[in-house]
Amino acid sequence: MTNKYMYFIANWKMYGDIKSLNTLNRVIKFSKSKEINKGRLIYCPPYTLINSFLKKFKNCLIDIGAQNCHENETYGPHTGFINARMLKNIGANYVIIGHSENREKGESNRLINLKIKNAIKAKLKVIFCIGETLKEKRQKKTRQILSKQIKLGLDKIKNKSNIFIAYEPVWAIGTGMIPKTEDLLKTIKFIKSKFKSKSPKILYGGSVNPNNIKNLKKINIIDGFLVGGASQNSKKFIDIVKKTYS
Repeated sequence: MTNKYMYFIANWKMYGDIKSLNTLNRVIKFSKSKEINKGRLIYCPPYTLINSFLKKFKNCLIDIGAQNCHENETYGPHTGFINARMLKNIGANYVIIGHSENREKGESNRLINLKIKNAIKAKLKVIFCIGETLKEKRQKKTRQILSKQIKLGLDKIKNKSNIFIAYEPVWAIGTGMIPKTEDLLKTIKFIKSKFKSKSPKILYGGSVNPNNIKNLKKINIIDGFLVGGASQNSKKFIDIVKKTYS
């Protein structure tokens, strides 16, 4: 059992429509119960649903974030993109940056760094994703890769109080695999060691579900979880929260 304040972030990716809002009633009821008094629920739906989610969660303590943002601080001719200021203007308080699914499409560490800087300027809290591929893991390059992602992604960012680091091994996302407990503990400690002063809050992501949360919560230096597929099922998402505190 844990008594610490934890963050549970639901990354809906490119799923969901207006009908999906009906599935959130169970979560709203749960958010108002005593069972969640030491946790924070944050939903990151597709851009098209952010406003609808905000209205749905208006009278409960569930926060809203986005899944990415453009690197430019100012408005401009960037067809199909949304920047951090726009997200803040519509009511989002968080944004996921650096997810491996975007890195795979060519999102560089430099681009990620620009996005983080402008998200902070817009007063958004940043969920900064890092993680190694299966090939890098097998080559024993995990620490090397994480060090590079942290160094370049957070370059010249002095105030990290509004940054969460989400460790998501690429090989664990959507595969059902998770790191061994002892390996994950060592990796989280390594990530924390990269910060001279107080470390940002560290989240774990990658196939988090109700069946493996009991093992994941054993890592008591983790501050929460970034949940993908399981978060789209309200019962599973609630079970993850409940089992974290049981």
